Parts: sequence; C-alpha cells; structure tokens
Amino acid sequence: MSGAPAATPAPAAPPARPGLILAATILGSAVVFIDSTVVNVALPALRADLHATLAEQQWVVEAYLLMLGSLVLVGGSLGDLYGRRRIFTLGLAGFGVASALCAVAPGATLLVAARALQGIAGALLVPSSLAILTTTFPPARRSAAVGTWTAWTSAMIAFGPPLGGLLVDVASWRAVFALNLPLIAACLLLTARALPDDRPSRDVALAAGRRPRRIDLVGAVLCALCLGGPVYALTREPALGWGAPGVAVPLAAGLVLLVAFLAWEARHPDPMLPLGVFRARTVAIANAATLLIYAALGAATFLLALFLQQVAGWSALEAGLALTPLSLMMIALSARFARVAQRIGPRAVMGTGPLVAGAGLLLMRRIGADAAYLADVLPAVTLFGLGMAMTVAPLTATVLAGAEARHAGIASGVNNAVARVAGLLAIAGVGAIVAATYARELQRRLPDVTGAALEAARRRPFVPIPGHEAAAGAASVAALHRGMTVAAALMIAAGILSLVGLRDPDA
Repeated sequence: MSGAPAATPAPAAPPARPGLILAATILGSAVVFIDSTVVNVALPALRADLHATLAEQQWVVEAYLLMLGSLVLVGGSLGDLYGRRRIFTLGLAGFGVASALCAVAPGATLLVAARALQGIAGALLVPSSLAILTTTFPPARRSAAVGTWTAWTSAMIAFGPPLGGLLVDVASWRAVFALNLPLIAACLLLTARALPDDRPSRDVALAAGRRPRRIDLVGAVLCALCLGGPVYALTREPALGWGAPGVAVPLAAGLVLLVAFLAWEARHPDPMLPLGVFRARTVAIANAATLLIYAALGAATFLLALFLQQVAGWSALEAGLALTPLSLMMIALSARFARVAQRIGPRAVMGTGPLVAGAGLLLMRRIGADAAYLADVLPAVTLFGLGMAMTVAPLTATVLAGAEARHAGIASGVNNAVARVAGLLAIAGVGAIVAATYARELQRRLPDVTGAALEAARRRPFVPIPGHEAAAGAASVAALHRGMTVAAALMIAAGILSLVGLRDPDA
C-alpha cells in the first residue's frame, strides 16, 4: 500500500503507548481504505432502493475517489503545518459525520454529496496516520510499525467486502456506512488517550522567523476540477452522446484545467504536486505503471461486484466473498515478492506481475450469467490476485528507491494519489465503454423493440428488462467481457512498460 508523507526526525525515546498509537492509526486509515471498496458490493442494493442509474452508481464511488485523490497531498501538508494529531482528529470527526449522512441519504444526489465529504475527510486521515508513525517511533522500530500498519489495513480491506455483503443481506446498504460510526468513536477515544501532541511546523517556522510552508489550495481546486470534468463527461456520455454540450464542454474544460494545474504547480513556491519528483526516470515509469495497474484494478473490481449480483444473481455476501482471494493473496505474498524484487531488482517482478494479473482479467471473460464460483470465478480471481501480489509491494519500494532521499515522502504521497486517481478515471472511462457495448448489443438483439422504457434500459447495464431478460442478460455478458478486456489491456501495458522502462540498480 503506497502513500506516506515526508518523514521528519523521530524522537529519541520510544512512544509511551506504542500499541495504542498503532491501533489508532490503523483504525483511522482502515475506514478510509475499506470505504473505497466495500461500497461496490452495496451498489445493486442502493440502486434498487434509490432507483439509481449506472452513472449515479459510478458517482457513489467516484465522488469519494475524486476528493481523496485530489486532496491527499494537501492533507499531508495540513498535518505538517497545523499538527498531525489535530488534523487526524479533525479527519476522524469529519469522516464520522459524512458516514452518518451517507447512512441516512434519502436519494442518490445527497448520497454522492456525502461521499464527497467522506473523501475530503479521508484525505486528512491517511497521510496524518503514517506521519504520526514516522514521528513517534524511533528509526529502529519505525519499519516494524509501518509494516504492522500495512498488514492490518490490508487485512481489514480484505475483510471489508464480505462484511459489507453480509450487512447488505441481513440489514441494508445503509448499514455499510453506519458501521463506520462505532469504529470512528473507538478511534477518537484511542486518539485522545494515546496520540502525543506534536508541535506544528508552522509554529516552529514562525518562532525561528521563517515563512511557514503555504497550503496550495488553488492547486487542490484545479486538480479536483481537471479530474472532475472528464469523469462527469464519461459518466454522462452513454445518455447524451459524445457531441452533446453536457459531455463535450466538461471534457474540454477538464483538459484546459489540467494544463492550468500543471502550469500553476510549476510556478508555486510550495506546490501540492512537486513536478520535479518526476525527473527521476524510475519514479516517472513507476508512477505511469501505477496509473495503469490501479486503473485496471478499480475497473475490474467495480464491474465484477455489480455483474455477479445484478446478472448472475449472487447475494451481496457471495459477491464480497468472491473477491476475497484477491486481497488474501496480496496480504500473504506481497512481502515475499518485495524481498525477491530487492534481491534480483524490480524490473523482472514488476514486469511479470502485471502480465500475470492481466491474464487473470482475460480469464474473467469466461464468466457468464450462470457463473459458477469454483469453475469460472475463483481461477480468474486467484490468478489476478497472484499478479497483484507480485506487483504492489515492489512498486512502492521502486518509487521510494528511485527518488532522492529528501523527496522520499513526497514521492510516496504522489504515488498514493496517482493510485487513487487511476481508479477514479478507470471507473468512468471503462464504465462508458461498458455502457456503450451494452446499448449496442441490446439494439442488435432487439432491433424491432422501441419505446421509452427500452431506451432508458439501454443506459442501465446489468439490470434485467422485464419481458426481455434473455437479451438483457446476453448484452450484459458482452459488456462485462469488453470491460475486462480493456482492464486486461491496461494491466498488460503496465507490465510491458515496466519491462522496457525500468532499470535494476546494478544495470
């Protein structure tokens, strides 16, 4: 799992309550990462309850990722400036309030808005939690602390989808968000009891007569807008078409704002995204691979969770359990492959891993409306999980090793932001391809059927059409297979890029 803010010198003495500090930072980060994936298994239930379209289902995920990816670097800066304990506590409280709003949202629009608030709060939590570990644990114990944080947060992510599925099946999709409230309350209690107060760098700078670091709020706004424009355009395209102003205008505006964002970051004295970190070849290649890998991961898990429930007829719990081998393999094998990459160099491992994962995604093309878990789903998810386990830990280590020591924290934070943005863009982009494939296949199978109901159905992939269940099911299978092919192409491209572009340290 990538993403750590710049480390500052650790105190000489070990923390007074190391176990409680670890528990607080793990729990605070876990709710953020769980909510980036657990919602996938709840989407069919909230679609039925709120009468949501595919675009609205996408935005329930996208609003969260948009805010999280856009603001995670700013969140790290806020912790440095105003105190990590203070920002961590603020993030916890904000995440709890936003989760409560999600749980009681009466409609899709308000749910999307509450998810955006969750993403903003999450952007405060993740960098602050890792910064707390790096500044409270001495160097001799810091690696073990961060390793424990990584293992436990990964385990909780693995536990999230089946738990979410269970809550949906026995209660409601709203329980997925309500579950955060006791976790947040427990974490606030741990924070108040165990986390030490830290002196904000702003106070240190002012006391020394120096200018404190500035928060790049303009950069954060430009980043959110330049990402939000294309995402909005891609989610609206299936309903409006490429030539519609509601698609063309936000897409063009996003591209213009991207140029403005890069120009602003190049001139700002304290940029949110230091462009100089990409001058190192290894960092640039690794981040490009990260974009492709996490785009494939985000699109594949989003589509599979929807398809298994809405087309194959699986329960939310069954769909959540279907994805569990992916996370379990990453937990069990990531550290081993990281040691292999350290011994032989990252090029072979990071090149082979995405190719294996891509093969697993291609194997998902065997999944149909009557999918059998042992024969169709498990082999594909297992092969995909093996490839991801080979890739993720060496990828993070490669980013850190490729950056200058003084930029290691920034490089890791940038890599974390790239991973979040990748999922954001992929769900919108691959979702548009899936929706277009579904509409085309439905038209081919029902050429003589017209009417407003069928026209509306074309914009709702993976949803049965009364009286035309067979045609809708076949169109949904074709759409899933197209989406998995695109995801596999992204993953395979990442493997080729790593094999061609990366250099081992002794090469």
